[in-house]
Amino acid sequence: MAATTDMTKSRQLLETIITALTEDKAEDIVQIDLQGKTELGDFMVICSGRSTRQVTAIAEKLAQTVKDRFGRVARIEGKETGDWVLIDTGDVIVHVFRPEVREFYQLEKMWQPQGGPGAAAH
Repeated sequence: MAATTDMTKSRQLLETIITALTEDKAEDIVQIDLQGKTELGDFMVICSGRSTRQVTAIAEKLAQTVKDRFGRVARIEGKETGDWVLIDTGDVIVHVFRPEVREFYQLEKMWQPQGGPGAAAH
């Protein structure tokens, strides 16, 4: 029963994150299910911001939303440069990129199954 409750909380957190990113005009939002693939978290979300300022703003606001709604303090890395910010909420890892940086690293390709319907795009 505890695993079901934990997964329900992870999905609620994921839904809140997707909604917040959409409201903050993040672009090309992709979610990847990590269950059974890694101990890093249950889900990964990758999105883009149009500028370093927007990338940083999206990350800061998302961390505050997670704190306000779930009481979790997210760990943020990369905010200083604003090219690529990682927000670790525990169950959901969020990467916010400038488009050029996202294209360079291509994280989606690393985590999606080859030749299969990997992630759901929003």
